[in-house]
Amino acid sequence: MEGDIMSKYIPGNHKHLTAADRLYIERQLNVGSSFKDIARYLCKDPSTISKEIRAHRLSDFYPGRGLFLNAKNFCIHRFHCQKKNVCGKIILCDIKCASCPSCNQHCKDFVKERCQRLDRAPYVCNGCDKGHARCTIPHKYHYDALFADRRYRETLRDSRSGINLSRENLHRIDAVITPLIWQGHSPYQIVVEHPELGLSVRSIYQYIELGLLTGRNIDLKRKVKFKARKCHKTQITDRQVFSGRLYSDFQKLPPTHVVEMDTVKSSRDSKKCILTFYFRDEKLFLAYLLNRCTTGAVRAVFDRLEKRLGTVTFSILFETILTDRGGEFGDPEALETGMDDYQRTSIYYCDPMRSGQKGGIENAHTKLREILPKGTSFEYLTQWDLNLIVNNINSVPRQSLLGLTPYRAAKENFDMDVLLALQLRPVDPDQINLTPELIK
Repeated sequence: MEGDIMSKYIPGNHKHLTAADRLYIERQLNVGSSFKDIARYLCKDPSTISKEIRAHRLSDFYPGRGLFLNAKNFCIHRFHCQKKNVCGKIILCDIKCASCPSCNQHCKDFVKERCQRLDRAPYVCNGCDKGHARCTIPHKYHYDALFADRRYRETLRDSRSGINLSRENLHRIDAVITPLIWQGHSPYQIVVEHPELGLSVRSIYQYIELGLLTGRNIDLKRKVKFKARKCHKTQITDRQVFSGRLYSDFQKLPPTHVVEMDTVKSSRDSKKCILTFYFRDEKLFLAYLLNRCTTGAVRAVFDRLEKRLGTVTFSILFETILTDRGGEFGDPEALETGMDDYQRTSIYYCDPMRSGQKGGIENAHTKLREILPKGTSFEYLTQWDLNLIVNNINSVPRQSLLGLTPYRAAKENFDMDVLLALQLRPVDPDQINLTPELIK
């Protein structure tokens, strides 16, 4: 009891073991270290190490060699046993039972050979001086870090799969839900009218989708009419990056110069994409070609712009950036930190499925898609082509700017050197072309 209380005060004791921790455990077992020494280094309790080894040790069967090279006799008395005809199958049997394959199954005095290393710490054969070749124990255990980590991942995944209901409870729920669905009731109506079920609307939809209930999706009024939601597999998985960078944190900021950021994907024929910026005040649109849609490629664009503009000018233009939760923006610290380790910008993320929170850049994308429709491959697209497209878009007068073009509004707020560094140039109004033939 005292050990359990003391283990609560060990830093990091309540976190799961990682693959690196298991590799360290395997190395230390091979050199004969104790559980206490391993636990002290990993900041864990010794009981944690013991449970990890016993739960994830790998079972190996190596038949031992007994008397007369018998690979089937695992009795501790096999070397000096003189018994004959224990099985009684043959009347005149003059062969010692120790050399018979069926000795262990018929002898009442059979005692299986065991090893103390497997019955108590370290519970595995790692670090044993004998090795597998000279050990006569048939059933051995070995701790392998890669196997243990794979089994841990499988257990973690399986524990979160399925439903937490017994068969009886599922039948009881089905008897209530399915008749109501056949009568045309919606899952929300069922939840409101039958709170004793203890289910949410989403749970009912999930049970129907998994085929656990007699009712099916075809029995629902409207579900089959809707398209399946798109699965965003490229979103940020590390939730810690959102700390202090949520849209609610963005709304608490004083009025600043806000720039919206996003990416435009190519077709499946190309891995290239376009990094876009939209200045809210000037309605200015920028686009830069990326060979890969990765964090490193986005960071390279930031560094290139900072080098052209200077750190001070860059921090003024891109003071606050609002973007979505795409995986290419998953390292905000790298994007916020300049080449001289100074903070050059602040990045905030929109809420999931709320593209309207950065509606300015989404509207600019519609103009970009007039020239590069969805399904267009960017494999042969160049930055020169993008500059031509952007300059045409920024040269169209906007009603929100009282008839001014985004380029003209930016020219009134920024120096000409800044616009040249951003690769912006005016286009003659009579030569503005927003058709797909623009880059041909």
